[in-house]
Amino acid sequence: MIASQVARMLLEVQAVRLRPDEPFTWSSGWKSPIYCDNRITLSYPSVRTFIRKNLAETIRQTFPGVEAVAGVATAGIAQGVLVAEELALPFLYVRPEPKKHGMGNQIEGRLEAGRKVVVIEDLISTGGSSLKVVDVLRQNGAEVLGMAAIFTYGFPLADQNFSEKEVKLVCLSNYETLVEEARQLDYIPDEALASLAAWRRNPAEWNT
Repeated sequence: MIASQVARMLLEVQAVRLRPDEPFTWSSGWKSPIYCDNRITLSYPSVRTFIRKNLAETIRQTFPGVEAVAGVATAGIAQGVLVAEELALPFLYVRPEPKKHGMGNQIEGRLEAGRKVVVIEDLISTGGSSLKVVDVLRQNGAEVLGMAAIFTYGFPLADQNFSEKEVKLVCLSNYETLVEEARQLDYIPDEALASLAAWRRNPAEWNT
């Protein structure tokens, strides 16, 4: 199963770390037993290749009409380039805001009006920043078919946000699968499972 293979790889290269007893602090202020940095996968050719091929195949199957790939700056840029190369499609990326110099671009690369685009992201939490990219692309004439990502925490808020924007999201792996793989690898003790599940249900109030 692809989700399990990706989860195992993320754990093995320490792109994902689980520390329920020593929580991380996110920029939002949330305490979290998990920290994910999928950019680390780029340093491992076999992992990078596996992710590239499976993201590309997922896009072929889910969004067969895709005409261009757009990466979310910054973490989605490298993954997006790899996927675009695999699919032999044009690539562009979207900044969080327009540049304050030069041409003032927010979209880097060429976007033709009406082009059918799939957005690439490395990680989905609430989906807020990723969906802003969708807004920018739509405002500039793109038809956004959907978004593909390596990993999702699977928060209900993200599901709601993607539904409201009418954006189909597909991810290679997810939090539940990762926790199960971590258990099988003895990466975490069984007694930590309840805490990890509690965080997933209510991350804003976990460990407060």
